[in-house]
Amino acid sequence: MRITTRGRYALRASLALAKMGKDGAPVSINHLSEQEHISSVFLEQIFFKLRKAGIVSSVRGPGGGFYFAQPLDKLTIKAILDAAGEDLESISCDKHQETCDRIGDCPSHWVWTDVTSLVNDFFKNVTLASILEKDSLQEKAEAEPSGREQDSVDNREVPESFSKTPGPGD
Repeated sequence: MRITTRGRYALRASLALAKMGKDGAPVSINHLSEQEHISSVFLEQIFFKLRKAGIVSSVRGPGGGFYFAQPLDKLTIKAILDAAGEDLESISCDKHQETCDRIGDCPSHWVWTDVTSLVNDFFKNVTLASILEKDSLQEKAEAEPSGREQDSVDNREVPESFSKTPGPGD
């Protein structure tokens, strides 16, 4: 599996759209292009695919742009990558089983098939909303004043489950 620049940019631009398009307000390709430092021509191609897949919608004219056609907690990375035309298969033989002369004698085939399933399941379960939430938590953690670096390490709260001394039954 190899995620191309198109797939990476599709995810980046989608996340930027989610951050900039508060309350469903449309965001222009030019604004996304400036924000993410991605060619506007390339973004137009990507968003054409996303619109065709029903992930985004658009409004023409002044003040127009793109907005999400679905709630962010329903939009998965897999849907975005699929719409962008990414192939999430780990191996090419998966697609050509009927032409593989080793299919019955290839124990590694099942390893790659399982990897493909794991990757696809992971991307099916990560939504734009979950990424933004994680990013927001990270930003808050980085913004908290910590004083001296060592003080912040020494004074961290330790979860109760980690601070218990093991007993005879543990």
